[in-house]
Amino acid sequence: MARQTGSRKRKAPALAAGGDGPLPPKKPKRPAALRSLLHYLKGREVGARGRAGLPGFEGKLRGYAVRKLPELLRERELALGTLNKVFASQWLNARQVVCGTKCNTLFVVDVQSGHITRIPLMRDRGPASARAQPSCGIHAIQLNPSKTLLATGGENPNSLAVYQLPTLDPVCLGDRHGHKDWIFAIAWMSDTVAVSGSRDGTVALWKMDPDMFHGSIAWHNDAGLPLYAHIRPRDVETIPRASTNPSNRKVRALAFSGKNQELGAVSLDGYFHLWKAQSNLSRLLSIRLPYCRENVCLTYCDELSLYAVGSQSHVSFLDPRQRQQNIRPLCSREGGTGVRSLSFYQHIVTVGTGHGCLLFYDIRAQTFLEERASASPHFPPGPAGRKLKLTCGRGWLNHDDLWVNYFGGIGEFPNALYTHCYNWPEMKLFVAGGPLPSGLHGNYAGLWS
Repeated sequence: MARQTGSRKRKAPALAAGGDGPLPPKKPKRPAALRSLLHYLKGREVGARGRAGLPGFEGKLRGYAVRKLPELLRERELALGTLNKVFASQWLNARQVVCGTKCNTLFVVDVQSGHITRIPLMRDRGPASARAQPSCGIHAIQLNPSKTLLATGGENPNSLAVYQLPTLDPVCLGDRHGHKDWIFAIAWMSDTVAVSGSRDGTVALWKMDPDMFHGSIAWHNDAGLPLYAHIRPRDVETIPRASTNPSNRKVRALAFSGKNQELGAVSLDGYFHLWKAQSNLSRLLSIRLPYCRENVCLTYCDELSLYAVGSQSHVSFLDPRQRQQNIRPLCSREGGTGVRSLSFYQHIVTVGTGHGCLLFYDIRAQTFLEERASASPHFPPGPAGRKLKLTCGRGWLNHDDLWVNYFGGIGEFPNALYTHCYNWPEMKLFVAGGPLPSGLHGNYAGLWS
């Protein structure tokens, strides 16, 4: 027998079952991860941090919610008094939404109590006679990425007004050096850089000086009235003229791609324009849209790198990096009343129409979400084959002389849904608008939850 060398005996390595070689060393046992949805939700309730053992659960929940939420939503109308047509809205926090109207009113509504607080508008430095007529109202409200600043219109709808959040103190106003006509759209490129699009056919880039809003209290003059800075745009670019309709290049909607640092713009002459957005604006391309009537809304999805444009009867999808668009346009089929508001969340597009209803379109399946119906209580619900449609309430309509003389005293008009915005953490949807005919005075606002 061979003699062992050294003071300790060395064990021969264990052989695998087939005798082909040594077994790998045993790994120390780790506690089993709890991978059920129940454990995940319980952990979230008590504030468990991270996604230990459950990678992707949050995304799967959101994906499931975005498909199932619309059919579960129920409406509660909000009374807005005699305000005329809500054109723009954004959530400020879990219970407050800031809105802008055709009658040039900026207000905050508490969706729980229904209480309305009006926000004073900023005034230009020029004389009142030089200001534009306020009849177009406030068409755009946008919060910067960190939700510390809010950009909208001023008392003069040609001017860009910026407020500090959450106090809504006035910060600065871009007035006589900016647009010469109404501002229709606003998009933030960063926390301190915003772009506005106007009916004068221009897009303007504005940079906010951080020194203007570092203080938490607005400046005030001797009379106690708030003071604010007056700024001028860093860059102003003109929408190129189309040979078909050179006078109708009004900028109607904007959407910013943070991933590509690009700005999409839609003009009423039926074109989509793309700009490289950095310290200035550099136009990359212009594309003739397939549907050219009433292109009034635009949204962008970073996950899909896709723009969506709403027109009189269709939503068109554009990927500027693809020569051939693979996603066919969807038809709203709502009597030609038009698509009035659009939003993306993951792969679902929410469409607000001019006929008082909301539609939901699944980009991946390229089909509208359908109502769910069950033939028997013993079987799970299945597709009913009917497009899911949420129809909004009556709102308020002013029964004035114009309504009597020109519309024959028709009792009900479906409200155009000019704006909608989601509060996804609480699964709530704010929707607002008013009667579609321009001469009619009225409003609608509702919380769907």
